[in-house]
Amino acid sequence: MARTKRVAVILSGCGVFDGSEIHEATLSLLALDQQGAVAIVVAPDVAQAKVHDHASARDVAGETRNVLVESGRIARGNIRPVASLSADDVDAVLLPGGFGAALNLSTLATAGAGLSVEPTTLAFLKAAYQAGKPLGALCIAPPILAKVLAELGVKGARMTIGNDPATASVITALGQTHVTCAATSFVADPARRIVTSPAYMVAGGIAELWMGINAAVEALLEMA
Repeated sequence: MARTKRVAVILSGCGVFDGSEIHEATLSLLALDQQGAVAIVVAPDVAQAKVHDHASARDVAGETRNVLVESGRIARGNIRPVASLSADDVDAVLLPGGFGAALNLSTLATAGAGLSVEPTTLAFLKAAYQAGKPLGALCIAPPILAKVLAELGVKGARMTIGNDPATASVITALGQTHVTCAATSFVADPARRIVTSPAYMVAGGIAELWMGINAAVEALLEMA
């Protein structure tokens, strides 16, 4: 009997504008469960870069929240710091999107192609990739993988954020290859063990979002 595959799902908070995109995170967990995998949900134990009031559509000055604590809302409390996870604990890794990927998991929002990745997340992603574990990313998160690969000396990895020229240029500036992709599909690079899907970068609704995420998760598990 085949062993159940374990996938680290790295969250960045709770809410599209300052953390993980909740639909993307939830549908990722659903796809993994439906396809027989076990999700190990993790997040960095750091302060959020900002706090956004999603009801009034404004940032909240002077308020602080913790990325791990907020991500625990999506994980129903079943979450641990990414620093506590070993590459040997998992068979693959998946990063849902949301602006938290560009604010909390990395400095993409402020630094573009000069981004840095949150140190504990970077260390885990590097270790996982070097251990042969496939990496997946959705929405705005693929530039994080582009940066990790660049630091490991990997170039030309095929990945997508949909069709946004500015974000695609970050991927190419980091030495990887951007591929235009519809929301209902994904881009896989089996040779470099990378799977990405544009999700809400281009999705018009949650039904399209599900199709792309479910297909991307299937491809990721096939590589694991």
